[in-house]
Amino acid sequence: MRALGGLTVSAVGFGAMGMSHGYGPGPDRDANIALLRTAVERGVTLFDTAEVYGPWVNEELVGEALEPFRGQVVIATKFGFAIEEQGRQSGVDSRPENIRRVAEASLRRLRVDTIDLFYQHRVDPDVPIEDVAGAVRELIEAGKVRHFGMSEAGTATIRRAHAVQPVTAVQSEYSLWSRQPEGGLLDTLAELGIGFVPFSPLGRGFLTGKIGADTVFAENDMRNGLPRFSADALAANQALVELIGRIADGKGATRAQIALAWLLAQRPWIVPIPGTRRLERLDENLGAVEVTLSPADLDEIETAAAKIEVQGERYPEQMERMTGL
Repeated sequence: MRALGGLTVSAVGFGAMGMSHGYGPGPDRDANIALLRTAVERGVTLFDTAEVYGPWVNEELVGEALEPFRGQVVIATKFGFAIEEQGRQSGVDSRPENIRRVAEASLRRLRVDTIDLFYQHRVDPDVPIEDVAGAVRELIEAGKVRHFGMSEAGTATIRRAHAVQPVTAVQSEYSLWSRQPEGGLLDTLAELGIGFVPFSPLGRGFLTGKIGADTVFAENDMRNGLPRFSADALAANQALVELIGRIADGKGATRAQIALAWLLAQRPWIVPIPGTRRLERLDENLGAVEVTLSPADLDEIETAAAKIEVQGERYPEQMERMTGL
């Protein structure tokens, strides 16, 4: 277990997005529900979803799966995208009235009385962050939300929001091949007592060693549109996977476990949320908490990683502009 701001959660959480959004077709609904419930039985207490995943259907899935475990788990969801009636995403929208609308809808879909952790999914440049934090504060005062979070926000924005309503957790991409949070974000979170939730801690699957330059993704898999997943970038970045593999072989662990153990070793208030649709991968991910990386191991990883220049941007320019990092 780890302290995540004002929450206590399992050291490794579960990102549910990929069950219904972003990575092509997967198992049927019943199989996903069974896996989520197995995750609880295995000790996972932090589950992450969002209105925009699907949209809507991922929250419904998580809500149905976790309904028997009310009070035993922490469910995080997100607001902040503009979604048209037919489900098309059309920019961002963090107006207070939209935050309130999303909260009510998320409560219904998640089958809960209170949202445990409510993130702003992306900063809205047209709405002062003080207004956003104030709207969430009102929801907290009304008993509809317990904790406020932010996703992919910059340090100055986090400070302004935190002054209005304390931020419990910040979520951003962080892994051995995506290390932007080290440029000041982690220090700011440490100063303010805010927990950190890395999404895509396995590099959207790349750091597991199971993706190569010849990998073909499903037509609607989001990785098709990410520069870092071009064939040239995947080939160039194999050096990082080989580094992780050398450490893994010496530990009797898998590459995924080393990548997660590295994250867990960075700060005691970091809780990664790998996602999966397969039981064997769930067990593998959770096994990372049993892997100990010594200071010498961490130094070896750092020294070797410093010599590897990761190729390809993590997002296309339009998506990157929506982040505050």
